[in-house]
Amino acid sequence: MATIKNEYLGELRTRATHLKSGNSLITDAPLDNQGKGEAFSPSDLLATALGSCMLTIMGIAAREHQIDLEQVELETTKVMAENPRRVSRLDIVFNFPKGQQYSEKEKAILEKAAKTCPVYYSIHADIEKNLQFNWL
Repeated sequence: MATIKNEYLGELRTRATHLKSGNSLITDAPLDNQGKGEAFSPSDLLATALGSCMLTIMGIAAREHQIDLEQVELETTKVMAENPRRVSRLDIVFNFPKGQQYSEKEKAILEKAAKTCPVYYSIHADIEKNLQFNWL
């Protein structure tokens, strides 16, 4: 269980604080929704949570199966829809380091792990999730 405290700071900006650690982050409304776009938007955090969750669960699987996951990166592109304004699609691209060789079994383990993170399961089914694994 985690508790996060949110504060409205004015000018469409909020601060979220993770109470156990004391770490905090700022959000701003995006430029296309009356904001300054100077920080993550709340919907950016949804996309961020998905990417971070996928890498974390992949890291657990990699640890269990002795798979090198160092330097793996992913980029998430969030696509918005209107009426109502909402996230309609998340495009997630995984980039594995050049020169790192993964067996077919290792690839299957990591891909399955990515698709079984809690955030992936928590995002509404109407939000399209496209995953691309670039095994360089």
